[in-house]
Amino acid sequence: MTREELIELSDLNLAEANREMSRRAGGAVADEDGVVYWAGGHTLPVLCNGLMRTGDAGPRRSTADEILERARDFFAPRDRGFTVLLRAHAEDSDLAEAARDSELAAWGGSPAMILRDRLPDPSPPPGVELSRVASEADARAYAEVMGAAYATYGMPADVAPAVLRLGVLRAPHIAAFLARLEDGTPVAGAMVLVTHRVAGIYWVGTTPAARGRGFGELVTRAAGNAGFDLGARIASLQASKMGEPVYRRMGYETVTDYPTWVAFSSRRSAPGRS
Repeated sequence: MTREELIELSDLNLAEANREMSRRAGGAVADEDGVVYWAGGHTLPVLCNGLMRTGDAGPRRSTADEILERARDFFAPRDRGFTVLLRAHAEDSDLAEAARDSELAAWGGSPAMILRDRLPDPSPPPGVELSRVASEADARAYAEVMGAAYATYGMPADVAPAVLRLGVLRAPHIAAFLARLEDGTPVAGAMVLVTHRVAGIYWVGTTPAARGRGFGELVTRAAGNAGFDLGARIASLQASKMGEPVYRRMGYETVTDYPTWVAFSSRRSAPGRS
């Protein structure tokens, strides 16, 4: 596939994953004039609530000001802020300018990375068990891992249990994996959500005490391979700074970037962060 085709597939899976995970966590989704707005299972503006142009506006493409106005209309009744997810490869500069003018906070970017082929199956090291999330207890353990892992980035402790329910982690096209130590302690997890024959990798994390031992690669490889086994042609993910070198070592390649701006409330202006 060409780079343009890979980018389109990345966009499609990312937009659909946000729709799916929001609905499955009890949230809401709206699609209008080529923009998707999602309100997830928690009020946190980052990760859980946001908007993204989808490239399928049809005869009418919303202006950047219209998009932000509709975002306020969508999120204000829910008393939450939101993330504006931009596409570095598309004509989103107007939306970035509108976000800046509205005093949203520049929040950096996430490299979009693609894996073209299934990897050899992972082999857990001695004393480590790799298993698929299959029960409510597994889902709670997965959320526990993500809560500890994402606390590194300042995520509140109540976010992961609210958005990572069993219905979010298990479905015919969704699989999640946990790595546990021999005493049963969960230390790492990753999930895959397959759409458009793309294995989208989401919510990858390792508890701080267990980092540096290859557990993140172990669960990411398991999730990606499960996606290929479910019919995906490629795997895709949006990398954090911590995860990017791991994914690159695994064979993922960067095809674009998703810069983000954050409104910490649905008021017309929000406190910024540089």
